[in-house]
Amino acid sequence: MNEIVKPDSLIVAEAESLTETFFGGCPHDCPDTCSMLFEVRDGELLGVRGNPDHPMTRGTLCVKLKDYETRHYHPDRLLYPMKRVGPKGSKQFARITWDEALDTIVTRWKAIIDSHGPQAIAPYSYLGNQGLVHGLNGGDAFFNRMGATVTERTFCGEGSCTAWLLTVGPTAGLDPDSYIHSKYIVIWACNSVSTNLHHWAIVKDAQKKGAKVVVIDAYASRTAKAADWHIAPKPGTDGALAMALINSIIAQGLVDQDYVDNHTVGFEELKERASTRTPEWAAAITGVSAEDIRTLAREMATEQPVGIRMGVALERHYGGGQTIRAVTCIPALTGAWRHVGGGVTQFGVWEHPYKFDVMCRPDLIPEGTRVVSNLQIGRALTGELKLDPPILSMMCWNSNPVTQAPETDKVVEGLMREDLFMVSAEHFVSDTASYADILLPATMGAEMEDMILSWGHLYLTYNTKCADAPGEAIPNNEIFRRLAARLGFEEENFKWTDTECLEHYVDWNAPACEGIDLQYMREHGFARLKVGTPDDRAPHREGNFPTPTGKCMLKVEGATNFVAPPFRQMYEGFQPGEALDPLPDYLGPRESHTNDPELAKRFPLNIVSPKSHYFLNSCYANMEDKQKGQGEQFVMISQADADARGIRDGDRVRVANDRGAFKGVARITDDVKAGIVVATLGYWRQLNEGTVNSISSGAFTDMGHAPSFSDNLVEVARAN
Repeated sequence: MNEIVKPDSLIVAEAESLTETFFGGCPHDCPDTCSMLFEVRDGELLGVRGNPDHPMTRGTLCVKLKDYETRHYHPDRLLYPMKRVGPKGSKQFARITWDEALDTIVTRWKAIIDSHGPQAIAPYSYLGNQGLVHGLNGGDAFFNRMGATVTERTFCGEGSCTAWLLTVGPTAGLDPDSYIHSKYIVIWACNSVSTNLHHWAIVKDAQKKGAKVVVIDAYASRTAKAADWHIAPKPGTDGALAMALINSIIAQGLVDQDYVDNHTVGFEELKERASTRTPEWAAAITGVSAEDIRTLAREMATEQPVGIRMGVALERHYGGGQTIRAVTCIPALTGAWRHVGGGVTQFGVWEHPYKFDVMCRPDLIPEGTRVVSNLQIGRALTGELKLDPPILSMMCWNSNPVTQAPETDKVVEGLMREDLFMVSAEHFVSDTASYADILLPATMGAEMEDMILSWGHLYLTYNTKCADAPGEAIPNNEIFRRLAARLGFEEENFKWTDTECLEHYVDWNAPACEGIDLQYMREHGFARLKVGTPDDRAPHREGNFPTPTGKCMLKVEGATNFVAPPFRQMYEGFQPGEALDPLPDYLGPRESHTNDPELAKRFPLNIVSPKSHYFLNSCYANMEDKQKGQGEQFVMISQADADARGIRDGDRVRVANDRGAFKGVARITDDVKAGIVVATLGYWRQLNEGTVNSISSGAFTDMGHAPSFSDNLVEVARAN
């Protein structure tokens, strides 16, 4: 479909045939968005390696991607359109033609639209692919044109986005590359070694130069173990720690008053709010000593430049949004923004010149169209939300809600409905795809042209279509093109090639793209945006925050809750809208001994569910080599908690609450404190007895309809 780009300078002879090297980009949900090199011969992907010229990738790939070609040619890969011929979930499918598959879909959808209206159909996607063309927003224009239910996609970071935008506006903040200049680095709720490896390399280089590295995390992750100082607050209490840091910075007279006076709004009110949030107050909540809190506050104020890398896990409890607000205020109080290597990092994507309105076409959404959260799809499908009309059809791509969404048992119950017509575009018969009525084989990275969105750095990344797709797999965007044609959608965007999409989806005339166009991307594979260099970027040295006042908003009057538009198909209707506290503060978790002592009597353990080291969410969890590296589904538990339950290391245990249960192998370890258990995310349900999201709540946090993955109480017992 798209022209294959073959830079002459990258063609090398090998044996008797020609091996060609093409530029690629890792499409997965990871902040690193690695620039890759594809080795291809006769249309076959032979190997993948990191691009040595990319300043962040540096020629290396993580354990998930280093043999990416094996995923392309895995024996279980979905190669042809299929229809269900057995019970839902049985994985009994028969091969059909593309015409039959698409005609079946369109016929069923037309019938549903005629009988119940288009809102009885719902899209379901996330960042299984981060491409601009084939990723999160790739189907938005299609479903917006249809008038289908709008879905909010708030699995990861969206509450953080709400808090960030309220406080500092759409800025990329501290450049991840600039941490090489930091003298003090705080990695807060991020296991960089497993989920942000290439930034971790920069942090390690800074550490070798003398920077102190502090990791704040509830358990001793791989990253925490490599830090100079690990601080372990109880799950869901980071907001108390952040407020106590603000209190202590002020009490110790360490505020950069000149910066505060000139570049912030609301300092006096924040000072008053924080006056009672003392280190002693926080110590009782977090388990971190008052002395340590004062030391951390002093060092974060005086060891400039100080860089704070916030992880998305910081939002994953009821008060997550307020926690992000409090942490984001700290660099303004200390004047860290004055320095290269000073400030805080959330998402770099805010300064990427992507044209989400062109991708999503929100102008096509009929007025009054409802919104349903992907986090509550189980509640939606089972009738708990009492939707009218009910969801009678769902199309899922780039996502696997049976493992990734909370309240797994409700999701499965909903997908089992015989009156639900389910379509899945997939690479494998995943847990979710096993419930589909129609399966559509989708292409993988080297088989389609795209540019890969990055939320973790300041580079554009190009991906070349260079390998032949096996079987009859086609790109996501081609699936939507064909469906649009069958439904008679005449808008021009539904006829664009993938190349034309890229021409329209990026604002190539933006100042950040000076000297960069699509041809440049094809020739170089990546390009750094023109937003300052890692050695001179200090975007808020003189304030200049992209807020209504141009200042850091320590206080925001009249703010209401919202979800950033790219995560809800660019739709502004039916935003959450609840009034928000003008100032940051600590909001404790919903499920805790303090907030719900009766629940805690039955389920006394906090559970944390971080990402797996060898899986990328649920991707790769079906591959034997990754399973071997990650190990059998496990539960990390302290010796004290194990002894109290008669659990021995290696015992099979059952983790449960009122929402569901899963089983795993007990790992007794000092890496977790008493009262906490850890089980990682991504294992497939069809290969295990439940997975960790079986126990997760679908309740939203305080901002951005973010998930509550770290706000759950459970009990653990030996399994029979």
